[in-house]
Amino acid sequence: MATRRRGVPTVADVAALAGVSVGTVSKAMNGRGQLRTSTRERVLAAAKELGFQPNALARGLLEGRTYTVGVLTTESFGRFTIPIMLGVEDALGAGEISTLLCDGRDDPLREQFYVRTLLSRRVDGIVVTGRRRDPRHPIGDLPIPVVYVFAVSESPDDLSITYDDEQGGALAIMHLLRTGRARVAHVTGPERHLSARLREVGARGALAAAGTTFAAGGTLWGEWSEAWGREAGHILLRSGEPFDAIFCGSDQIARGLADTLRETGHRVPEDVALVGFDNWDVMAEACRPPLTTIDPNLNELGRVAAGKLLKEIETGTHEAGRILLPCDLVIRQSTGAAPSDGQPASGPAPVRE
Repeated sequence: MATRRRGVPTVADVAALAGVSVGTVSKAMNGRGQLRTSTRERVLAAAKELGFQPNALARGLLEGRTYTVGVLTTESFGRFTIPIMLGVEDALGAGEISTLLCDGRDDPLREQFYVRTLLSRRVDGIVVTGRRRDPRHPIGDLPIPVVYVFAVSESPDDLSITYDDEQGGALAIMHLLRTGRARVAHVTGPERHLSARLREVGARGALAAAGTTFAAGGTLWGEWSEAWGREAGHILLRSGEPFDAIFCGSDQIARGLADTLRETGHRVPEDVALVGFDNWDVMAEACRPPLTTIDPNLNELGRVAAGKLLKEIETGTHEAGRILLPCDLVIRQSTGAAPSDGQPASGPAPVRE
């Protein structure tokens, strides 16, 4: 005679075997609530005997959570969003929490549509990020925790986490000075961008502390592109002003500059040391030579943001304000070492084009 296959054990089965309510099983399995030690042990023993494994749906129904978090971005390209989201997933993965990515494409209407969509899916919280460091409008007063990362909220009541551009700029200059460079030029992105301005402030401050300032006529503002880096290289060389190092506001700019220096017969790092910003491996490692750069640690931003969000979800407390995380220096061949005689290099001779 055929026997009836035993079904998958449920929370109700555990509760019946342990002689407790379903709610008590939930508290015992999740380590929450005030339970006698003997009651908790009895529930755990019953679960083990039955081979019970709580699934995400059952767990969510018991705790009033969906174990999902939304990641709302304005950046379609993914240059900043992807490493941040990987950091978010690293932090949340241990808690078996899934992430839902929504791209608002810098369109307020599309962004609000996704906010409503995420709320309708009952996500436990939202991480908001984007493609620029400049402060942005809050997504609204929501009934769930929200943390802003990379792109900060204009509201002081929100929690925003980003990296310290000013500290990163100073770090680049201090490294160049340690290698014996004395005349540092600066080529960066648009002056309207907060990140470009802050990096310039940090670099200028570090040079001032060493008793000097930018070489070759001061900061050259432009675009975040290799094309601008190549153009800026020609501008510097035509200026006739001596320089032995260039701090670039992005890796793209630095890679373009490296091309111009190489094509005009100037060696990197022997004649000119180069430092970029972003540690974008596609640019930094493909640069010739590989590029020393400042790493804003986007993965770490995501991990910290997710940790803060998870704390708010689990405790119901709210933390407001802005958190700045430090940048790191990643040394590659483009800065080399100090000149062998211990004196600053004379810088490339100006070329006629």
